[in-house]
Formats: sequence, C-alpha cells, structure tokens
Amino acid sequence: MPTSTMPVLFQAHGAPPLLDDPAWIGELAAWGGALPRPEAIVVVSAHWEQRPVAIGATRPVPLIYDFYGFPERFYRLAYPAPGAPGVAARIRGLLADQAIATIDQPDRGLDHGVYIPLMCMYPQADIPVLQISLPSERPDELYAVGRALAPLRREGVLLIGSGFLTHNLRALSLRQTPAWASDFDSWAAGVLQRRDHDALLDYRAKAPGVRESLPTHEHFVPVLVAAGAAADAPVTFPITGFWWDGAMTRRSVQFG
Repeated sequence: MPTSTMPVLFQAHGAPPLLDDPAWIGELAAWGGALPRPEAIVVVSAHWEQRPVAIGATRPVPLIYDFYGFPERFYRLAYPAPGAPGVAARIRGLLADQAIATIDQPDRGLDHGVYIPLMCMYPQADIPVLQISLPSERPDELYAVGRALAPLRREGVLLIGSGFLTHNLRALSLRQTPAWASDFDSWAAGVLQRRDHDALLDYRAKAPGVRESLPTHEHFVPVLVAAGAAADAPVTFPITGFWWDGAMTRRSVQFG
C-alpha cells in the first residue's frame, strides 16, 4: 500500500467505564500514537442508525450522552473536536456517485461510540471529526458504503467503524468467557485476516455462536463498512481479549 494511504479501523468502543480502565486506555493511546496523523476522522458508530446515510454536525455541538445509570461525572465529558465540513461535502459527492442517498443532520452531536475511544486515542481533540449514520444492517449495503468512501483514505481521512464484534448485554454479568463468544471471536478474526469478505458478509449464516454473540446486530455491522473501505488491505489486531474476562470481545481491527 502507498504510504500516503490511511488505514481503516474497527474499534471495540466500550462504554463510559472504559475511561476507568487504565490498561485499555493505554492500548488505545498506543494505537493512536502508532498511526499516521489523520487530517480528519470519519466514524460510523453502532449508536446511530438512520436511513438514508445521515451526515452529522460539521461544527462543534454538544455531545450525546446515550447511556444510562452511570455516575454523574460521565455526563460531564467533553470532546470539543473541530468539525469537518469539507469532508462532509466530499462524502456527499462520493456517495452520490454510487447512487447512495444522504441527508444532513447538522445538529446531531457525537455519540459515545465516537468520543469514548477518541478521548483515549486523540485526547487533545484537535483533529476534525465527523460522524455518519448506519443506513441499515444489510451487509451488502454497508459494504457498498465503505467501498464508496474508500477514496477518502488517500486524502488523509481516517475511517473508523465503532462497535463490538460480540455484544450481548444479557451476558455482562459473566466473568468467564463462554464458548460461543470465543468461537465467534475466533471465527471473525480468521475471516478478517484472510480477507474472506464473502464469508464476512454472510456472517449470520456462517459464524458459530452468532445468535448468542449478537442478539442484535448494530454493534457488529460497522466492521462491514470498514472492510468495504479497506478492500484487500492486510489486517492486524492491535487490541484483543475480552472485557472483564466476560462475553464482550475487545478485539479491534486495523486494515492497512
């Protein structure tokens, strides 16, 4: 790959308690420090599903505290990153070229799937950030969105899918990783590393433990956008393991 081409990421984004986990913070900080510095960051988060592809605020607006029952200090978090209006315009054009509709949501702030990991990776909040929505959970559609956005990689833009490869909130109390979670995590790692995107797109039928690992699918599908943008880029896993040694894999992916 040309050195001027930015990688693509998939982050296991955690929840506000990630900010109380110094080991995970350190892993994310090291990852951010090892990457080429982006001109801008575009994030597709599990926590914004809207059709057609919605483009969020292009100026600093209040964050969205889309979580419940946490200590008050988490509702005072700030991440005043600059907006990215030029990148938003470029995205409108790239998606229009592929007949993918867009809509603007100029008052929609960043959700925790964006700012929690970025607070660890880029704590200075000095890189422009733009969030766009997941238009559906259809693998082929999301992969096509990623492919359409791929030219941004040559323009200094870091594309990020933010979610969890396994996400079963009913299993949060587990303190031992169940077989279904480790099986799904291993399967996902294998198909990603082999760049077997056909199998990845058919994960609902082919992956072991998919029903238990993903009672809902919004946290997994951002990896499909990332894979589409990455094409045949080599894959590494900067962060692995399970959160609290339970059922939520922390596996994060770097394409390129």
